[in-house]
Amino acid sequence: MYSQGLKDAEGGQEPAGLLKAFQARIDKEEKIEPRDWMPDAYRQTLIRQMSQHAHSEIVGQLPEGNWITRAPTLKRKMILLAKVQDEAGHGLYIYSATETLGITRAEMNEQLLSGEAKYSSIFNYPTPSWADMGAVGWLVDGAAIMNQVPLCRASYGPYARSMVRICKEESFHQRQGYDIMTSLARGSAAQKKMAQDSLNRFWWPALMMFGPSDKDSTHSAQSMKWKIKRFSNDELRQKFIDATVPQAEHLGLTIPDKDLNWNEETGHYDFGEIDWQEFINVIKGNGPCEAAEVYQQKKIQS
Repeated sequence: MYSQGLKDAEGGQEPAGLLKAFQARIDKEEKIEPRDWMPDAYRQTLIRQMSQHAHSEIVGQLPEGNWITRAPTLKRKMILLAKVQDEAGHGLYIYSATETLGITRAEMNEQLLSGEAKYSSIFNYPTPSWADMGAVGWLVDGAAIMNQVPLCRASYGPYARSMVRICKEESFHQRQGYDIMTSLARGSAAQKKMAQDSLNRFWWPALMMFGPSDKDSTHSAQSMKWKIKRFSNDELRQKFIDATVPQAEHLGLTIPDKDLNWNEETGHYDFGEIDWQEFINVIKGNGPCEAAEVYQQKKIQS
């Protein structure tokens, strides 16, 4: 007897008995290890998600690395340099974990450079001011933490274990970003304006980091069934907004959303409609910095 839902790498049906036993292990919160039997669809889902995650860590170094020599103080340079080194390590951890699924590092690199594999859409936006290093740390790494802390309980063992250290370091990254924004918000009028301008540019792209809305998400339902993910895109996005709005208020900065409002009935913030067409355009490779990011990666690889 074979399942009508999942197919193996050759397009044949996966054995129903194995699928049932596999799902039972997932439901019992057992970790799946590299030598364990797993559906090919589970394996391919992990390869897609984990390689994209690793690519994002590596590509995410580029805008930050560009600011190391231009950071305003020696302390800021040292902190930013340490952060870039952390991101490189995160990419290597996750690449190594992904290799346990049967794909090579060279194959993943080729998929990135060819455009077959994606990385986080946020890194296709420019960072022209020093305040952007604060916004990236505060908002981008803050959104990453919302996504990644639940991954410490992902069903695939190597992925879950790699995330423990990564999440600790990402917490430092968020704090250093918020510290930059705090210094600017409490500085001169020009510095506070710089912080507000950066928040205006990065707020909506940060919300897009959680992926499409649940009704439009292709992979979320199955990933949650397999406990690769623990929360839906919309749940994580709402948690991020609820946590971040008070932080902006503490800084004296304004979230660029005229529809943002606390809803006493739901206990959450209501917020405006995300420009999903912009998200789609960026995902398709039409982001403001996409060509430059891929060019830099090709230079590094050559």
